[in-house]
Amino acid sequence: MAFYDLGVNQLRSVIEWDSNDSNILFYRWSQKEDEIKNASKLVIKAGQGCVFVYRGEVQAVFDKEGVFEIHTDNIPFITTILKLMQGFESEHKTGFYFYRKTIFTDQKWGTLSAIKYIDSVYQFPVELIGFGNYSLQIKEPKNFFTSMVGDRAYFEMSALKEIINARLTQPISDFLATSKFSYNEIDAQREEIALGLQEKINKEFETLGFELIDFRVEGTQFDDKTQERIAKIADTKATNYAAQEVGVSYKEMRQLDALEEASKNEGGMAGVIMGANAGNTLGGNIAQPLSNTSGTVTQRLSQLKELFEAELIDEEEYKTKKQDILKDL
Repeated sequence: MAFYDLGVNQLRSVIEWDSNDSNILFYRWSQKEDEIKNASKLVIKAGQGCVFVYRGEVQAVFDKEGVFEIHTDNIPFITTILKLMQGFESEHKTGFYFYRKTIFTDQKWGTLSAIKYIDSVYQFPVELIGFGNYSLQIKEPKNFFTSMVGDRAYFEMSALKEIINARLTQPISDFLATSKFSYNEIDAQREEIALGLQEKINKEFETLGFELIDFRVEGTQFDDKTQERIAKIADTKATNYAAQEVGVSYKEMRQLDALEEASKNEGGMAGVIMGANAGNTLGGNIAQPLSNTSGTVTQRLSQLKELFEAELIDEEEYKTKKQDILKDL
């Protein structure tokens, strides 16, 4: 009985891959040291493909599901291999490498280091980290096998993700440097950035036999120094806008802010003088308090402008009252 079983085993075998491990991309079928028996059947299931390797070289790729007899009708060069077999055992090693054709969805990516570039509008250095997700599919199994798998018994998705993340920083840096997006445009242009990055990244990955699909940028974050610069710009813009609203220049508004801040500090007259000197005071009596009968100078200027815009006072009255308020400095 044992001799019969041995003979049957040497005459035929079923070459197939049964695995529920979705982390495996490539898997080398192995039985009796990779012997190929006459009349063996190769079973390709839905969502699978198979790469046939002989003497370390890819000889065929099965990219359709079905059952294939290992005869000359399917693989002409198998005749040579069978002639080299002794007792249906080949002295030359062969290999069947199964791979997944399915699309791997919701794969996470993130830059391993900060992406550095010069802001196109404000011309200061920016450091940015990004993260998101993508889908992935093997497009050229022969290229993927020769470039990535080699003599491994299997190749996992986790290993491929490490390679992808390691190679993302440079193309993202190049894209941001040439696309001329300022820091305040990054979030608003994430979709456009993602499409541009997908195209650029896939040019590098296509030689490895796979491509990224539906590449997405979910979020970005600037380093602390960049955030400090951004905050200063935002404060400056806000001050400039407030100055325009009350009818004074940006310089005058900064002087008023400095004086108002000095008046709140302990030290009385000395604090007011220091604040005035720091802001290059407009002139006038700097020793007087900033408030008169009601509100700060800024508040009074704002109220005056509201009266003028409501046409409760004319332009001449507006200018006269404005100068009176400024004289209080």
